[in-house]
Amino acid sequence: MASSAHSDSASSDAPAELPAEILAAAPWSAPADDSEHLRITAVRTFLTAPQGCPYVIVRVETNQPGLYGLGCASDPQRTLAIRSVVDDYYAPMLLGRDPADIEDLHRLLFNSGYWRGGSIGQNALAGVDVALWDIKGKVAGLPLHQLLGGRAREAAEAYTHVDGDNAGEIAEKVLAAHERGYRHVRVQVSVPGTDTYGTAPRDAAEARRRELRAGSWDSLAYLRHVPPVLREIRERVGTGVELLHDAHERLTPSQARELVHEVEDARLFFLEDALAPEDAAHFDQLRAAGSVPLAVGELYHDVMMYLPLLQRQVIDFARIRVPTLGGLTPTRKLVAAVELFGARTAPHGPGDVSPVGMAANLGLDLSSPAFGVQEAATFREPTREVFPGTPVPERGRFHGSDRPGLGVDFDEVAARKYPVPEPLRHDRWALLRNGDGSVQRP
Repeated sequence: MASSAHSDSASSDAPAELPAEILAAAPWSAPADDSEHLRITAVRTFLTAPQGCPYVIVRVETNQPGLYGLGCASDPQRTLAIRSVVDDYYAPMLLGRDPADIEDLHRLLFNSGYWRGGSIGQNALAGVDVALWDIKGKVAGLPLHQLLGGRAREAAEAYTHVDGDNAGEIAEKVLAAHERGYRHVRVQVSVPGTDTYGTAPRDAAEARRRELRAGSWDSLAYLRHVPPVLREIRERVGTGVELLHDAHERLTPSQARELVHEVEDARLFFLEDALAPEDAAHFDQLRAAGSVPLAVGELYHDVMMYLPLLQRQVIDFARIRVPTLGGLTPTRKLVAAVELFGARTAPHGPGDVSPVGMAANLGLDLSSPAFGVQEAATFREPTREVFPGTPVPERGRFHGSDRPGLGVDFDEVAARKYPVPEPLRHDRWALLRNGDGSVQRP
């Protein structure tokens, strides 16, 4: 039985006959002969790359004509594995079920993998889960933020990204972003002779080296070069704009402590990923090293990974990534915990989170008192073509959509114009090494 269709399949597949054991999976569901009861009839996956990075989009279809939900299951480095989990394992378990039973379906799918957890299973689960929330909003005639408790604010503050080779260049870009309405700007600094995260290549030769991953990383050069530049940027731009910086988990715990101490005078809004998930036990020492607000979490694939840090009050911002955490169902509970422990959220929203995923972020942003700031990708025109209703910030703020559900649609025909790159090709950016040849966390 074909349970789902890939992006290169026709969209008119007739729903397959549903086995009785699946129809009986939830004892409280309507009888199998109740044709009027809302049911899931198909789960389909689509691969597309209008932004350049691979997206995995999940569409959950129902027996009500025109009623479907969309979810983002995008992990650019494991695209095909995630699609297989959705198509071959999750989809058959969903056929015939009531899409309103989100909590039950989430637990069912999560526990169906006995060795549960991990980013592949969680991203696949998120694609389904967010699609179910989209359906629920459409059935209710309400936008996502209304399902989650209603508005807690008019709009969600966003931050954009700038980078450069020196403080003068970067400060000019920060002030230009501020003129466009952004009150929060992430600044990344090129370090001469090393492959620095978040900065554009300076010339064609460097771009080619990065493509081939011939460059290398030098933590000591980063620690010597970046803090003085950040301090000078602050002096140049003044206090009217918030500055953020991402260390991208490339430091040892002792190096991270040094960085926190050295950037005190830059008065950052937050320092992101000073420590890798494997080193999270060192956050207490990082907190003691200075008063710089700390953000972490985009690599976390389980909401329980945040709880020790929240309980010990050693982080200020939870960098949640809805796809990698398994969707809205677990993430909304994490956001409540963030609020209770006095921290704030800073959802992950780069270009490799699709507009569908961004819409899920905004539902949480607009409805949670714990919201801090939303990362804002600059979605290209092809991306906006594939995803009608793509969220776009206005004067540095997201206002969200009042359309039912996520408020974002998916154009299957347009998506086919942007095939995803071959496996491993997009992974090259993550294959980083140190100067001595050893593997470095990206």
